Formats: sequence, structure tokens, C-alpha cells
Amino acid sequence: MTGERAGAPWGRVLRGAGAAALAAAVLAACGSPSERAGEGTGDDGLTALRVGATPTPHAEILQFVDENLAADAGLRLEIVEYTDYNQPNAALAEGELDANYYQTVPFLEEYLAGNSGADLSYVSDVHLEAFGIYSEEVTDLADLPEGAEIGVPNDTSNMGRALHLLADAGVITLADDVEGPPTVDDIEDDPKNITVTPVEAAQLPRSLQDLDAAVVNGNYALEADLPSTANTLAWESTENNPYANGLVVRSEDAGAEDIVRLDELLHSPRVHEFMEERWQGIVIPVGGGADEPSAPATPE
Repeated sequence: MTGERAGAPWGRVLRGAGAAALAAAVLAACGSPSERAGEGTGDDGLTALRVGATPTPHAEILQFVDENLAADAGLRLEIVEYTDYNQPNAALAEGELDANYYQTVPFLEEYLAGNSGADLSYVSDVHLEAFGIYSEEVTDLADLPEGAEIGVPNDTSNMGRALHLLADAGVITLADDVEGPPTVDDIEDDPKNITVTPVEAAQLPRSLQDLDAAVVNGNYALEADLPSTANTLAWESTENNPYANGLVVRSEDAGAEDIVRLDELLHSPRVHEFMEERWQGIVIPVGGGADEPSAPATPE
């Protein structure tokens, strides 16, 4: 994927608001955080932050931060794992979490559009997980059979991202006048008469056996070890990709000192090195820290 997709301008506003708040917090050395969902400041003097995340790679990254870096920054992380995308934003908006780390700006935009009472802000990009097209049987996109069935995530933002990858890979052509994330109805040309089947994102890896191919989110592909156990037919481009994953908080907390510290830790060189060594270029650090590694190799 190259360039910015529909919805990215709002993403820039959210990022900008978060960055401005963080900068103001640093310059003003802002004071105590608002009431926290975590256990507060304990006898050890550490501030507990309750952070929601999907297991891989987000919770693993947070666990590394908690075990190696958090205490020196005056923090203790309470990590709450979620196995789907539907709960962490609601839990954050309702005060059950202090932050979450699992989503992209377009996904947050979609949530906010459907939940007008939620006041959440995207703090900053932390890492990028490249989408992949995977198959158990097909070894080359050119060999997709006529009438192939391809699974894609069923939520709006990730479906649009998957369709863009299929279009970039030459499997389909999307209409030029699409406003917002494309849907199946926006497929303009389909030379192989494929069937695009929306599936809950978390279920795509185990649904792969019933499909000719599937476009799978990076975290779910990693959890299922698809890069090693399935054929990878195409990678999403990482250049100018607007689909990085980042830290999200309630807007009132965007400049809180403890949130600033957590964001700084997530961008530290040690965390970048951990991502690079642990996931070998599938999870790509974004912003600050160490130099960014190259994108995953294009499948041959």
C-alpha cells in the first residue's frame, strides 16, 4: 500500500492533537495524572497504568516494557488482554482502562463515528504490522483459481485495507471515486470472478483451511504462525502506510505525565530492538528509537 487512504486526514488531526498535548505536558512538566483505572500509586511509589491490548504483539511489547523499563520511569503496567477488536475502546471510554494499544487511526475513526459519546485520542504511532495474503494451497497469486474465495476482515477499516492490498497485488480493481474505506461493492474489475468473504478478523487464520486465500491482520497472523505455516502470496507495502498501531487514551489524559512516560518508553531504542529481534521485520517500529528495519521480504 502506498499513499494515504481515505480517512487519513482525520488521523492527522488526532495525531496532531496528541502530539501537541504531549509537547505541552513535557514543557509544562505537568502534574499528577487524573484518577486511574489501575491500582494507583502503591507502596513502591510506582503509578499503575491499566492498559488494554491484544495478545500479539501488543501485550508482549507492554510486558517487555513492564519487566525492563517501567519501574525506572515510575510506572507499573497492569496489562489486560483482549482477543477481539470490539472491547478495548469501550473499556477505555468507560474508565475501565487508562489506555489501550492495539489499533490504527482508521479503526479508531470508525469507532468514534459510531460512538459519539466517546472522547478518545490517538497519542502516537508505535509500530506497523504488515497485512499479508496467505493461502494453504496456492503458492502464487497468479495461480489463484477462477472463482476463488478470499477471506477479508469484516470490520470497515480493516476490510478497506485488505481490499487495497488485493488491488495493489492486481487481484481486483477498485473504483476511483470511493469515499471512505472501500467495501466489496466498490470492486470495479474482478478478472477471476473471485468471491470476497468478510470474516471476523480473529477467525481468519483458522478459516484459511476453508478458503483459497485470506488477507490477515499482522497480529492474528503472528498468533497463528502463518508466516511459517502458510504460503505468503503478498505483503502490504510499508512505505507511507497510514495503518500503524498506536497508544490511545481518553482525550482528557492525552497530556498526563504518566501517559507521556509510557509513550516515551514504547518509542525507546530497547523496545525497538525487542520488536526487531522478536518478530524479524513483521512488526516494524515507527518513530524515535532505533532506525527502522526494512519491510518483510516480498514473497518470491
